Amino acid sequence: MPGSNEPPGGAGTPDDALGVALADTVRGTGASIGGLYLIEEAEPVLRLVALCGLPVAFSAPWQRLPLTAPVPVADAIRDDGLVWVGSQDDMARRYPRAAAVLPYPFALAAVPLSGVRRCWGGIVLMWPAMRPRTITPREHGHITSSARRVARLLDEASRPPTLPEQPRVVPVDAAHHPVQTGLAAADYLERLPEGALALDLEGRVTFATATAARLLGRRADRLLGTRPWQSLAWLDNPVHEDHYRTAVVSRAPVSFTALRPPDQWLTFQLYPDTSGISVRVAPGGEQTEDPPPAATRPPGAAPTGRLYQLVHLAAALTETVTVRDLVTLIAHQILPAFGAQGLVLSAAEAGRLKITGYHGYPADAVERLDALTLDTGLTPAGQVLASGAPAFFADPAEMAGNYPRAPQISGKQAWAFLPLIISGRPVGCCILSYDHPHTFTADERAVLTSLSGLIAQALDRARLYDAKQRLVHELQRALLPRALPRLPGLDVAARYLPAGHGVEVGGDFFDVLRLDDTTAAAVIGDVEGHSIAAAALMGQVRTAIHAHATAGAAPGQVLARTNRLLADLDSELLVSCLYAHLDLARHRAAFASAGHVPPLLRPAHAAAGVLDVEPGPLLGIETGARYPVTTTPLLPGSTLALYTDGLVELPGTDATRTTSDLAGQLDTGDGRDLERLIDRLVRHTTPTGQHADDITVLLLRTTQPDGGPA
Repeated sequence: MPGSNEPPGGAGTPDDALGVALADTVRGTGASIGGLYLIEEAEPVLRLVALCGLPVAFSAPWQRLPLTAPVPVADAIRDDGLVWVGSQDDMARRYPRAAAVLPYPFALAAVPLSGVRRCWGGIVLMWPAMRPRTITPREHGHITSSARRVARLLDEASRPPTLPEQPRVVPVDAAHHPVQTGLAAADYLERLPEGALALDLEGRVTFATATAARLLGRRADRLLGTRPWQSLAWLDNPVHEDHYRTAVVSRAPVSFTALRPPDQWLTFQLYPDTSGISVRVAPGGEQTEDPPPAATRPPGAAPTGRLYQLVHLAAALTETVTVRDLVTLIAHQILPAFGAQGLVLSAAEAGRLKITGYHGYPADAVERLDALTLDTGLTPAGQVLASGAPAFFADPAEMAGNYPRAPQISGKQAWAFLPLIISGRPVGCCILSYDHPHTFTADERAVLTSLSGLIAQALDRARLYDAKQRLVHELQRALLPRALPRLPGLDVAARYLPAGHGVEVGGDFFDVLRLDDTTAAAVIGDVEGHSIAAAALMGQVRTAIHAHATAGAAPGQVLARTNRLLADLDSELLVSCLYAHLDLARHRAAFASAGHVPPLLRPAHAAAGVLDVEPGPLLGIETGARYPVTTTPLLPGSTLALYTDGLVELPGTDATRTTSDLAGQLDTGDGRDLERLIDRLVRHTTPTGQHADDITVLLLRTTQPDGGPA
């Protein structure tokens, strides 16, 4: 049985066992479709490895998904719990990008594969549209227990599962329906005035009666093995293909009419199940509503699957932020969608193509291809940028025939060169390449041409974002101390972490000042807002504190004089600040606070706690404000933690409790490695690494004057 050491159902390998376990889960939960995702070790990506009840072609947009993707299975893994989507409306509201690619009525559940050692991935299950929109506690428990059995298989496997390039299709039922069930059944169908067809889940005709062949206008032997919308020109319309896709995904009956030229209307009724689709074909004339006008498919139009794929990729491209995000998206979603293995993304700079990202190429080949000239006679890239039209080469001979001087050093065998142009302005070039010769179909060319414009906009936007981000980080580094001073008897470590999103410079600042051989000052603060103005004010405040501290002012005077400076500057921004004067000879510390979060102290031989420092008002509120001073012992071996509010003021949490919990983290470990201690403090409050505000941490540990352990 699943979960035992022996593969279930007679499966011969762990990979077979996973497929059987997925099929068991689909049957046991009453689902019609199932997919099993595993997390790739090399990068945080989900790979679809097994599929039940759905053609592989339907899964193209979902075969590789970033763990951060806005889809149910990624949410289930991140939240370590079942995600339920009860209807198409629910999907459109919660996952609009996924709904655009799956505009069909169905219910869906996603559940993580949480094992003993790790989370292996997740399972996605889909039900027909007629099932209730809500999930019962019993169903919830059955789905999660099924996922635990699959996770146990992975825990107990003797080797890691393989991650195939294409998902393995696993039949839901052990026995398939036969194509025909005997002469009696065939005779029965032939005597009916309507036609009958059988399609497999891939849409291919597996059975056709003579009546169906007569109504469709093609011999039965010419229909078998073909898809109706491909073998019958008058059905070659994305609208008709979409009815088939609706039946497969929703498992609900679908009915539609189509015009067989010149004037014969036919009604098609589709009845799907886990093995295929039964189709009734009848002459029209009893429609309850006016039939839709006959639509002819425009030359070069992509099939419905490609159109949905284009919608999915277009939506994904709008969410990329950095050039790295864009390269990852193309590598993980666009390349597999078109069967390509290589990517080179280049930006046009000063008459050359500078490679900004690549995939599937050795580093030495990329180095030789970097910064090639845009000379139109040398490379296809130059020509496509000059003409604005993409170029496709099915094999090296075709490439050499058109561009005999083009360098072919990568060993690739087919290429698609896509010009990236915005409003007539060349942005760069995107090259998709293949390890084997590849003939580009008309719909592939059409979709790739459409994608090139979206990639161009995404690349232009991402490069602008990256440039702003570099500017912001350089400005931030220029305003913060480049190095912290060394003092006998004091170890110091600091960390500044900018907010996870946006390109605005933060207002956090810190400094450590050597006042003399036995005294030092430590300061940390936060200017209100994230802007250039906040950064400029932060630099002025830090300079003022430095000047007053080194001039010998007491802690309260340092903040009071800096406060008067803010009044003279007439700034509308407020500043929180904590100033600490450390007397290493007398083993004492004096603090003055301008509305800043309290420091943490771990004494040499006692538990860590939150220091009760009497605060004064924020800098910039009141010109004549006074700042009281709080003193405390600071014996050798003590650890002092100063930080900004981004570390403890988190959405949905109580800052007081978070601060108290943070103090407890100072007690874990020996505390001698301050950098590792900062890592522990940050991970405790932001375990995912995502934070909405800047975080700054400054740790100071007193030692014996000779630097030895306390």
